[in-house]
Amino acid sequence: MAELSKPVKWEIAIHVLVWTVILLLPYILSSAGEHYMIGGIPGSFITMAGFIHMAIFYFNAFFLYPKLANGWRWWLYILASILLIVVSFMIKYQIVASQFPEVLRSGSAQFVFAPSVFVFMASVIYRRVADSIQKEKQKKEQHAQRLAAELKFLRSQINPHFLFNVLTNMVSLARSKSEHLEPALLRLSDLMRYMLYETKGEKVPVSKELEYLGSYIELQKLRFGDTVDIAFKTEVDDTAAGHEIEPLLLVPFVENAFKHGVGLIENPYIYIRLQIRNGALQFEVNNNYDEQGMAQKDDSSGIGLENVRTRLTLLYPKKHELRIDKSDSTFHVTLNLTLT
Repeated sequence: MAELSKPVKWEIAIHVLVWTVILLLPYILSSAGEHYMIGGIPGSFITMAGFIHMAIFYFNAFFLYPKLANGWRWWLYILASILLIVVSFMIKYQIVASQFPEVLRSGSAQFVFAPSVFVFMASVIYRRVADSIQKEKQKKEQHAQRLAAELKFLRSQINPHFLFNVLTNMVSLARSKSEHLEPALLRLSDLMRYMLYETKGEKVPVSKELEYLGSYIELQKLRFGDTVDIAFKTEVDDTAAGHEIEPLLLVPFVENAFKHGVGLIENPYIYIRLQIRNGALQFEVNNNYDEQGMAQKDDSSGIGLENVRTRLTLLYPKKHELRIDKSDSTFHVTLNLTLT
C-alpha cells in the first residue's frame, strides 16, 4: 500500500479535527445542567445529526459531484442531490419524531433540517476548491516536467558541442607533435569526469564549476602557449561556498572566446574575470575577434551561446542579466547572476 504524502496526511488530520469538534459541539458549548442543548436542540441529536451531515458531505464531495456534476449528466446530479437531502430530512424526522418529539413542538424544526442543506453546499465548495488546487498542482508538475525535459535536451547539446571544440584542439596539438598533448589529454580526462559524473544533479557547488572552468582554461593555455594573451582572474568571497549553480553554465562563453578570438588575429587576447560577492556572481569574458573570420565559421557557431541564453531564461528568470557587446572587433560578455 502506497504511503500517504505529507499534504494528504495534513488534510486528513484537519478533517478529523473539524468533525470531532462538530460532533462534540454540544458538550463544548453547553453543560449537563442544560442537557447539552443548543438552540432548543438536544446535544445527543446534534451528535447523531453530525454523522448524517458527515455522510452528506463525503458522499457528495467524493462520489456524486465527481461522477455526475460535470458533463452531460449534470441534470442527474441535480436529481441525486435533491434526493440525498430529502433522504437526510426523512432520517432526521424519524429520529426526532421517535426520540425527541418535543423539538417538533418547540418550533425549532428549522434547526433540525437546515444544516443538511448547508453541509451539502459546503461539500460542493470543498470539492470545487480541492479540484482547483489539484488542477493547479498538475499544471505546475507538467510545467516542471517540460522544463526538466528541455534542460536535459540543452545539457545533452552542451557535451557534444564541448567535445567537438576540445577534440579540435587536441588535433592541433597532435599535428604539431606538441609536448603539451599528454597533459592536455589528462586535463580532458578531468573535464570528462566532471561532465559525466558530477553534472547529473540539478545544480552543482559553485566551487566545482569554478574548478571545471579553470581546468578548461588551463587546457587552452597548453594549446596556445604564449601565442594568445590569456588571463583568468577570480574574486570569490566566503559566501560562495554555500551556493550552487547550473552545471556547465559559464564555459560556453569561454568556449566562444577561444573559438572566435584566436587564429589570424593580431595580438589576440582573452580576458576572463569572475567575481562572487554576497551571493551575486559577475562573469566577464573579453576578447578580440576577426569579424570576417567569424562569419566563415562552421554551422555550430553560436550553439553554445544560444544554449546558455535559453538555460538562463528557464532557470534564472528575473535573476540574471546577460549583455553581449560587439564593437571595434571586440567581443564582450557580461553575466550578472543571483545565485540561489
